[in-house]
Amino acid sequence: MPTPRTLFEKIWSRHVVTEGPGGQVLLYIDRHLLHEGSTHAFARLAAAGRRVRRPEYAFATADHYLPTTPVRQGIADPEVRNMVDALTRHTEALGITYFGLGDARRGIVHVIGPEQGLTQPGLLMVVGDSHTATHGAFGALAFGIGSSEVEHVLATQCLWQRKPKVMRVTIDGRLGPGVGAKDVILALIATIGAGGGTGHALEYAGSAIRAMSMDERLTVCNMSIEAGARAGMVAPDETTFAYLEGRPFAPKGDLWAKALAQWQTLPTDPGAAFDREVTLDASALAPTVTWGNSPQDALPITARVPDPTAVGDPGRRASLERALAYMGLTPGMPLTDVPVDRVFIGSCTNSRLDDLRAAAAIVKDRRVVVPAWVVPGSGLIKQAAESEGLDRVFTDAGLEWREAGCSMCVGMNGDLARPQERVASTSNRNFEGRQGQGVRTHLMSPAMAAAAAVTGRLTDVRTLLRGV
Repeated sequence: MPTPRTLFEKIWSRHVVTEGPGGQVLLYIDRHLLHEGSTHAFARLAAAGRRVRRPEYAFATADHYLPTTPVRQGIADPEVRNMVDALTRHTEALGITYFGLGDARRGIVHVIGPEQGLTQPGLLMVVGDSHTATHGAFGALAFGIGSSEVEHVLATQCLWQRKPKVMRVTIDGRLGPGVGAKDVILALIATIGAGGGTGHALEYAGSAIRAMSMDERLTVCNMSIEAGARAGMVAPDETTFAYLEGRPFAPKGDLWAKALAQWQTLPTDPGAAFDREVTLDASALAPTVTWGNSPQDALPITARVPDPTAVGDPGRRASLERALAYMGLTPGMPLTDVPVDRVFIGSCTNSRLDDLRAAAAIVKDRRVVVPAWVVPGSGLIKQAAESEGLDRVFTDAGLEWREAGCSMCVGMNGDLARPQERVASTSNRNFEGRQGQGVRTHLMSPAMAAAAAVTGRLTDVRTLLRGV
């Protein structure tokens, strides 16, 4: 009998080209997604006189640097304009599919990959962006790469890597009202720490994961990197297949039947060994928010700001003190007493249609009391939301409905908060200065961010759900 294998092992082994010294393995890359930050790699490739090895497997969009205000008159910032123009020129010259300005398919790279059917089970995918783990929600192996590696993949369609270990995260039980995928991943990171997944690929399993929609699974896998992991994965199942069928770049006809038969062999075999196992009880989870400057600084909304004096380890105590000073918080204060100045709903973590619906359900027939932005993840999501009337729900409540893009998540496009402003954000990182100099970021779900927008403070969304 063959040795039982994990989902990760099945995909990894199928992509090994050769083994090298020092534990390095040369892997074949199936999909390479690019954004305007890849222009330096294109320039180096051109300077070296190299062509792209497999342009038909590369796809590009502009997302990180673009403003999310309308750009009908062109991009005002000359540096950003040059980057986008360069991406347009390079992709056209090299035969790479480009979802550019004016194309409704344009959007955040980790949103449009699944949306277009480019992300598929069993593929090995790379993007020059750390949140490439998102695509693992489809049973793919996906991870971020640096600029020099982007150039290497463009030129060779291969990449040297070291094989990570594999951790299974089993989440069983039923999530309660007001608790969603963002709360699950924040609770996991708080449990294992920001370095808890270092050196591992995470496979998410259990009844709570199986019950999630693809949008929710994408949220969980997206923040695997915040636990230090190399990748996050969910075994493909009927939910996966139903989402993919009919997508523009998904297999069609006889090829669909062949692909489906192969995808159904991918889930982890019974009895396969993992290097580490972690379990969470979904029914015990509450809406969760971060209070500090690391995603591991997360607590249920019902908790209080931690007290550094209660921590025995001097290093950790000093870290807490620094975080609380930056965040302007007092030890022991209830999290529900923390005011917010601004709300951001968007990012590759939480800008899909399910996310927008969840936020709209909270703000409907209410008014926001602080400035709040809603930024869809792609032009197609924006269109779908508008066809459902979600844009009117948001604007009637006083939120600003913006164009697709990374926006305030990454803070390199002019979408910034002001110094010392406190932001309730659905993004993935709460590092110092991530959303602007001195800005204080609290991570949470779209429903929780919407609750903060209509109350002006961190709020247990369940108290508003009771009134819906």
